[in-house]
Amino acid sequence: MKPQELPESGPAAALEALKQRACESVDLNAARLGALSRDIWSRPELAYAEHQAHDALTRFFSGGDLPGAAWAVQPRYKLGTAFRADWSTAAPQDPLRLAFLCEYDALPGLGHACGHNLIAEITVLGTPAEEQGGGKIDLIKAGAFDGLDVVFMAHPSQENAAYLPDVAEHDVTVKYYGKASHAAAYPWEGVNALDAAVLAYNNLSVLRQQMKPTWRVHGVIKNGGVKPNIIPSYTELEFYLRAPSRKELSVLTEKVENCFKSAAVATGCKVEIKGGENDYYNVLPNKSLQKIYKENGKKLGIDFISEDAILNGLSGSTDFGNVTFVVPGIHPYFYIGSDALNHTEQYTEAAGSQTAQFYALRTAKALAMTALDVIFKPGLLEEVREDFREVKLKEEEQTSPVEPRKESGVGEGACASH
Repeated sequence: MKPQELPESGPAAALEALKQRACESVDLNAARLGALSRDIWSRPELAYAEHQAHDALTRFFSGGDLPGAAWAVQPRYKLGTAFRADWSTAAPQDPLRLAFLCEYDALPGLGHACGHNLIAEITVLGTPAEEQGGGKIDLIKAGAFDGLDVVFMAHPSQENAAYLPDVAEHDVTVKYYGKASHAAAYPWEGVNALDAAVLAYNNLSVLRQQMKPTWRVHGVIKNGGVKPNIIPSYTELEFYLRAPSRKELSVLTEKVENCFKSAAVATGCKVEIKGGENDYYNVLPNKSLQKIYKENGKKLGIDFISEDAILNGLSGSTDFGNVTFVVPGIHPYFYIGSDALNHTEQYTEAAGSQTAQFYALRTAKALAMTALDVIFKPGLLEEVREDFREVKLKEEEQTSPVEPRKESGVGEGACASH
């Protein structure tokens, strides 16, 4: 499979002309794209329940208002709130297949505090449930990424970066089972599940002294009992564990689970430890894509952070990391005109602003220009593939995925997990 060929006379000039046309197309549709983004922002929906966003996006691609050839839209593509929209011209028998991804799930109580309404500008594959569950991972398992050559998406942030080292993540739910009793009359008859939860929380706080600076453990107590005069017989915690690689995540997971188990032993409670359905993998970099994206972004006036800032900066986790293990891709971050931090009420407000639309559309142009480079620049596609092969091989030589543990019997101080 070969990239498309440009006219022999002035191929570089012809490529730049195509990029200019792509930027003009974004500008031409700015009002439609802004209205679509504000529609999604104004009606936030949680993971796997993004029905209104799904319908708005599929209507957008199915309508006849967009210039150029028609999109072939597949609503509810492999997942209830995913979709696929394909655009093509008269293509060779084995065409180059590029995909632009979008996210549109919101955060509980905060709405679009991660700016997912700003990731829907030039998308052909709608990927729900990034904040919880891992919709892209479900789509990988369902074969949605089969046959794709390169994937693109961008995410709102506080700065512009062609790459940030998003880390691997494992979530876990912990349940302690004790025995209820009257807390004043005969507390000695009870087995306090809240004590187990508190001990587990404190165990993790002590563990942090020996944790690597790049590791993260954070969680909440979701159920802490019923009333003060009843010894709590049941408590529940939810924690997220993060590390730069799957290998380190496996080490961290074992240490954290020991903290949970020891709290059960100390209090006489029974414990159940259950891992999430999908672990998020760290995002694999692709230097060739990053280099081209930065070159295009700078032409549009994007000011990127330094390499030192990238290496020393903090990041979160995304199910796009799993995508980068199956197909080459790029996941840049973009400034939206606000210094507010993601996952806050202030960022929710900023993501719905007209200012954010300007930066989102500028990023859409940079992505489109980068896609054109992949299609038309001789040798670039093979460089992208070679980067993918090398980085993936290096990663897989170091580690294997965090495998779910077989469920064991739930007993006193015992752990059932998967």
